[in-house]
This record gives sequence, structure tokens and C-alpha cells, in this order.
Amino acid sequence: MHKGFLKTAALLGALSVILGAFAAHGLKDMVSERSVATFETAVRYQFYHTFALFIAAIVYRDNRSRLVVWAGYLFIAGIVLFSGSLYGLAVVQGMVIPGYKWLGPVTPIGGVAFITGWVLLFLSFWRSK
Repeated sequence: MHKGFLKTAALLGALSVILGAFAAHGLKDMVSERSVATFETAVRYQFYHTFALFIAAIVYRDNRSRLVVWAGYLFIAGIVLFSGSLYGLAVVQGMVIPGYKWLGPVTPIGGVAFITGWVLLFLSFWRSK
């Protein structure tokens, strides 16, 4: 299980660097500063939680708790929902594409996934011997 998390984290880390470079060099000429800031927030949280996924993978090696597994899956879900919705919002707002207001409410769901993942990771440490 931890190897799956390690592989996923490595790919998400590479994607973070690619998207960050795109925001710094390509996106600035296409959309507003506000949209670039939103996109950069998505990249930053994706990168933070890529490291959280690495932590979950390493912890799982010694603490094979279901809580650690759930934490890892929640970090992945948070990246998809939180960062993914912010990427989408940045692009559609920046290009003034109507009809995508439904993306806004997805972001806090991803945030809750991040928070829950961290709490479960804490609980796995709390319960371990």
C-alpha cells in the first residue's frame, strides 16, 4: 500500500512543479492577476499535501493502521477536489467562461478532506504503541 502512495506522491509532486512553472511563465499572459493567485494557491496546497501523502506512505510502513490509509486517500481526494476546483476556477474566471460557478463549492469539500486526513494521521499516532 505505501508504494502506491509513494508513486502517487511522486507524480503529484512532478505535476505541482509543472503547474507552478506554467502559472509563473504561461498563465500570467493569459488571465488576470487574481486568477493567477488562485492558480498558485492550488499549486501550493497540492505541493503541501503531496508531502503529506509521502508522510502517510512512510508512516504506513511502520504503522499499518487503516487510519493512515484513509489519511492518504483523503490527501489525494483533497488535492483533486481543492486544488482541482481552484485550477478550474482560475482558468474559467480568467478566460471569462460563464456557467462554472458550481466549482466554487467544491473547494471547501477538498479542504475538509485535507483537514480530516491530518486528523486521521494524528489519531493513528495517538493509537500506535
